[in-house]
Amino acid sequence: MNSARLFVLSILARRGPMHGYQIRQEAKLDRTELWTDIKPGSLYNVLHRMEQVNFVEVVRTERGGGGNSPERTVYAITDEGRAELLIQRDAALRDVRVRPDPVDLALQYVPDLSEQELRDAIDARRQALLANLAMMQQEHRTARPYLTGLEPMLFEHNLARLRAEIAWHEALLEELPTLLADT
Repeated sequence: MNSARLFVLSILARRGPMHGYQIRQEAKLDRTELWTDIKPGSLYNVLHRMEQVNFVEVVRTERGGGGNSPERTVYAITDEGRAELLIQRDAALRDVRVRPDPVDLALQYVPDLSEQELRDAIDARRQALLANLAMMQQEHRTARPYLTGLEPMLFEHNLARLRAEIAWHEALLEELPTLLADT
């Protein structure tokens, strides 16, 4: 499953032909970086690769906003792209995975750290997660009046994941003295 491919094909299927900058703006508007691994800047490369395999096609080149603005290539989804969209969507709905967190590996190799150094590192992660949670909650409050369909539950999914991570870090901090005594 390719998240960027799924996003671009979905946007083109839903909104019709668009140029890369419009697709990038849609990604920013949808805040895709909050709930996927998609980076808006990578979407141009995705478009070019999908053109090579005939999932999208160039329908025109246009220049907007006056003579100084760059030419923009407008893409449309092809029939092959619509078939790929269904494959990507169905794969994403079936694919259940919780990505490994590198902290789990790092925690296996901390005997050279004092308890306080380890506590500080874990607490810094917890603080970063709390900041992410606060930001996501603010995004949710701002977006709430405009959310439709399944969008409210997408926010809830991300909020729940952040809360679970925070709870795990807090439990680790609480148990740390006992866990380190066992080593």
